[in-house]
Amino acid sequence: MRSTAIRLFALETDGGLGERVAREASTSLAPHEERAFEDGEHKIRPLVSVRGADVYVIDSLYDEPGESVNDKLCKLLFFLGSLRDAGAARVTAVTPYLCYTRKDRRTKSRDPVTTRYVAALFEAVGVDRVVTMDVHNPAAYENAFRCRTEHLEAGAVIAAHLIPRLLDREVAVVSPDVGGVKRANRFRDVLASRLDRAIESAFVEKRRSGGVVSGERLVGEVAGRHVIILDDLVSTGTTLVRAAHACRAAGATAVHAAATHGLFLGEAGTALADAAIDSLVTTDTVPPFRLAGTAAAARHTSLEIAPLLAEAIRRLHEDGSIVELLGVD
Repeated sequence: MRSTAIRLFALETDGGLGERVAREASTSLAPHEERAFEDGEHKIRPLVSVRGADVYVIDSLYDEPGESVNDKLCKLLFFLGSLRDAGAARVTAVTPYLCYTRKDRRTKSRDPVTTRYVAALFEAVGVDRVVTMDVHNPAAYENAFRCRTEHLEAGAVIAAHLIPRLLDREVAVVSPDVGGVKRANRFRDVLASRLDRAIESAFVEKRRSGGVVSGERLVGEVAGRHVIILDDLVSTGTTLVRAAHACRAAGATAVHAAATHGLFLGEAGTALADAAIDSLVTTDTVPPFRLAGTAAAARHTSLEIAPLLAEAIRRLHEDGSIVELLGVD
């Protein structure tokens, strides 16, 4: 697509992420109109021609006061459809936090597989590609869509932040449950490459029944090590706290909790202030507005992912390699 003009849009609910991506890409956002009607309906349209253009729309689909995740999803879908109708050559949805990806299989009889339904909605409005970051189950995400997908990982961004405090330390990367072991191992490989030495890995047993999470057995060696507990997202914080206590009980010297998406729901601000956790890091795929003024805010750092998104968009526009960008095989 090198010879095709690029257009970059961001919806008003993106939390400023689009402006940051545009700045990193040394460009500006294309103008658009968002209009709400008294009956609750709305319309969104581009204010510049997109005919024949390679178009990217940035919007992270998280819930916030006054704007539900369903509102955001509906607005994004309608805008993507309008771009296709306006003659865009290629339409890419860049959704760093993609809603409904945790419901990717049936856990009870007659359960909905909502990830697949959301994929069908994107395809129905003519989207060519969906780009997201650190979904709960990458394989389920890729299998749900029939259009092209790109799955970005924040591991390198998180690693760059943590490495200065790990240079002279023995380190272990811990998954807070069995399902996240592959994600934790990929992060461990990034750290091992940057630190040029072997790093231990471990995981914590986790059981969920009737909405209650239990299990504290740690599998792996963390004694005398600085531990990084890595997850795709932090919701109420109880999973990270439970894993932190298991690591402390097993002799960990320090515990750093990290996740790509910080939702911080319910009493997360209190739970994550637990003394078992030394620091907490997430990225700005979701602004940490729910953590403001809580006991955990002082130990939390939000990392920018705009440079990663800008480079991914550049490579996609030029038909470059996303694999090389992520540094994974």
